[in-house]
Amino acid sequence: MAKFVAKRIEELHSKTQADIAREAGFKNANFITMIKTGSAKLPLDRVQDFAKALDTDPRSLMHLAIEQTYGPKMLAVLVELLGEPLTENERAWIDLVRTASNGTDPFPSTTARKALHVLLDDRA
Repeated sequence: MAKFVAKRIEELHSKTQADIAREAGFKNANFITMIKTGSAKLPLDRVQDFAKALDTDPRSLMHLAIEQTYGPKMLAVLVELLGEPLTENERAWIDLVRTASNGTDPFPSTTARKALHVLLDDRA
């Protein structure tokens, strides 16, 4: 968590830590420094606001926050039970499949898999 937050803040040239703290709803910008150094844990209920302030994916940040708070074993249990979080792009693909199939939950046939591989391999 600490390394990710420090790197992300460094990448955000247009925002100060005070800006990020304010956008995330933290009263004190020093709390951002404490998260960056690993001396404070990001409260799980603040992940969404903090992710928005950092302009990053809230699902990935939640993974880091859970690992930071409860450890890698608990994160592994949650991932096993709930699955990996989806990126915004993955969610868009799922929405596309649901719309195209009229919500019928189609099985990914061999033909569909091959077509998808061709489509995605050819996009580069």
